[in-house]
Amino acid sequence: MKLKVSSDAAKWFIEELDLEQGDFVQFFLKIYGGIPTVHPNYFLGMKVGQQGNIFVKEEVEGINFFFTEEDSWFLEEYNMEVVKKDDEVEYLFHEV
Repeated sequence: MKLKVSSDAAKWFIEELDLEQGDFVQFFLKIYGGIPTVHPNYFLGMKVGQQGNIFVKEEVEGINFFFTEEDSWFLEEYNMEVVKKDDEVEYLFHEV
């Protein structure tokens, strides 16, 4: 039930999304299209800003990455790790 974002991945988000210290990046679940996940038929989306009650948060390079309580079930059996590989960000899921 953890969210881990590497420093290199956070720097990628800062550059790509033009983020500033203290900004929030919310990961949320979608049914169609987006980043593939370990849950069939569910995809990961992301948006800048804070809405809803934060369930889990990781602050890296001054940016707050989080999931809300509404999507907490997504991390019940998995930890999510966000890393930078080559010039892209990858999302890894590890069973708890």
